[in-house]
Amino acid sequence: MNIQSTLSKNENSYIKVLVKRGSSVESIHRAHASICDTKGRTLMKAGSSEYETFIRSALKPFQALPFITSGASEKYKLDNKALALACGSHSGSADQARTAFKLLWNADIDIRELKCPIPQNKQSKLQHNCSGKHSAFLATCKKMNWDLDSYLMGNHPLQKEIFRKVSDLLKIPSEELIAERDDCGAPTLLLSLSQMAVLYAHLSKSDQPEFEKITRAMTHHPDLIAGNGYFDSELIKRGHKQIISKGGSEGVQCIGLLGEGIGLSIKVEDGSKRAKHAVAIHILRMLEWITPSALEELDEIILQKKPGIYIEVQGDLKIP
Repeated sequence: MNIQSTLSKNENSYIKVLVKRGSSVESIHRAHASICDTKGRTLMKAGSSEYETFIRSALKPFQALPFITSGASEKYKLDNKALALACGSHSGSADQARTAFKLLWNADIDIRELKCPIPQNKQSKLQHNCSGKHSAFLATCKKMNWDLDSYLMGNHPLQKEIFRKVSDLLKIPSEELIAERDDCGAPTLLLSLSQMAVLYAHLSKSDQPEFEKITRAMTHHPDLIAGNGYFDSELIKRGHKQIISKGGSEGVQCIGLLGEGIGLSIKVEDGSKRAKHAVAIHILRMLEWITPSALEELDEIILQKKPGIYIEVQGDLKIP
């Protein structure tokens, strides 16, 4: 769908984030959101639920599926911490780097096989925020006797299996998926917001063993999904094991309500991280998925408004 025509049709229904300094508006961001169930029905939306963008790192829980279904996690005796890290975009803490190292160690894989780069001002690839995903990729390839060196290529059996699973969940041919390289080198997918929400609806329903394992790992080890003080980890901590959350770069945020099979996806047009978190808190407040006191804590920790700065979110979810 043409983005410009989509925007013009939804000009008055998107969510607007106003950043005010004193009484004056300094910045304006606008966002789209979609809430879907596992049947693909859009339950509520703001702006265009068909807005297309790359899902970026919010794809990671689905990229971790072959790690489970191949039997790699079981063969190499890897626990929920390894699985949580594979689903996360971590901050490179010592515990997170150790978890990635243990994943590789148990699978007898040399750290030099990792294709993710060494982050700026860091010493090791293990500190890259995608090292858990890449380590799980490698362990899966070793278990399946797939080539380790080319594991990031779109035609590699590992990536084909990920695409197959996503296309099955979305009920579309895998040939229709558009993939491009993410910053870490792994493929990510161009999807509509409704498709992202459907994926998270399936994940949060947890009616398949691999989904249940992923959501249990994410809710039991939230600090491995991002890190202390980061949105995904802080939201999951306050969700009483009923919420999963995974963001992506350029203003993408996905959230699932466990047991209900309902997924939420958000995209801020200009890619603002601050705005996507403000929109997520705004929508969670409307949906009452977590308590008001937890939302206040999340607002205080994540948005960290400076003196004189006020963030106002305008707009409602609508039933299509």
